[in-house]
Amino acid sequence: MAKKRTAVRRAWSKDDLKLMKSMAKDKQGVDKIAKKLKRSPGATSVMAAKHGVSLSMRA
Repeated sequence: MAKKRTAVRRAWSKDDLKLMKSMAKDKQGVDKIAKKLKRSPGATSVMAAKHGVSLSMRA
């Protein structure tokens, strides 16, 4: 029987937050930002909301 994978939680560094904010400012979109940060779109959205960052792609 295969072993069940457990979630690995990584802390958000200041560089991660800085990159997320700059990419959000450029209207990159949550999927692209999450891929760049090697995180899930859900985790990226939650952290953006906590810091008051809008991930909307609309101009």
